Amino acid sequence: MAETVGFYTDTTVCIGCKACQVACHQWNDLPAGHGPGGRMSLPVLSGNSYDNTGSLSDVNWRHVKFIEQFSPDPQRSQAAWLMMSDVCKHCVHAPCLEVCPTGAIMRTEFDTVYIQQPACNGCRDCVAACPFGVIHMSERTHTAQKCTFCYDRLKVGKMPACAQACPTESIRFGPLTELKRKARERVAQLHRQGKTQARLYGADDKVLGGLNAFYLLMDEPEVYGLPSDPKVPSNSVPRSTFWSILIGFLVALGVLFRFGLRSKPEPETASPTEARS
Repeated sequence: MAETVGFYTDTTVCIGCKACQVACHQWNDLPAGHGPGGRMSLPVLSGNSYDNTGSLSDVNWRHVKFIEQFSPDPQRSQAAWLMMSDVCKHCVHAPCLEVCPTGAIMRTEFDTVYIQQPACNGCRDCVAACPFGVIHMSERTHTAQKCTFCYDRLKVGKMPACAQACPTESIRFGPLTELKRKARERVAQLHRQGKTQARLYGADDKVLGGLNAFYLLMDEPEVYGLPSDPKVPSNSVPRSTFWSILIGFLVALGVLFRFGLRSKPEPETASPTEARS
């Protein structure tokens, strides 16, 4: 098996240029977007800052988020920008891979999560299972779509198109162990500069066993639209099983109790003649 590779996204140096989005579209031959009535067209202005694509989708496998923050004091109003290029996380414990009934979702020799289009039956189980809202159904093929980590490029020794296009190296690609070392060094540097809010998300095993696409954030994960504690579906099986058994037992007990009441003979009552005598 090839060495595990990944993405390390340093949001502190993202300038929101969207070069990663453009490169992803060009390399994967993705349509520009969907207009009114489902017609193919250029994305429309969303009114949400400089974000004109809105979210990850079947045709947007990369999405640059723009988060504007303003201080509550009107006398000293200050604005801050948080920008992040979002993508499939290629989780170590991938919920989508766990629920796929056809084996269409597989783990490649690079330890990335890949959807084999011919094997996808369009059941949407992976769409519901993904806690990051990454996977979407294609209107063209009616199959699940997401970032492939440029698997075709990896096989010939090239880096993914988005990482190659990033002008500030906000998106870094390489061996996962090396990326995590660089990320920890960067966090330590920011802390020395007084930016104690800097933190890593997905670089350890606390988030779905680790993310092969992890982030350096400057605020809580929820601010960036990331869940702080996502779960794999199998984690809820023991609890669901317990409650199912308990409810089934209580229902059976209620049926037996009801049956017992109905089968009990009613007490005989004396006739009016016997009562007078």
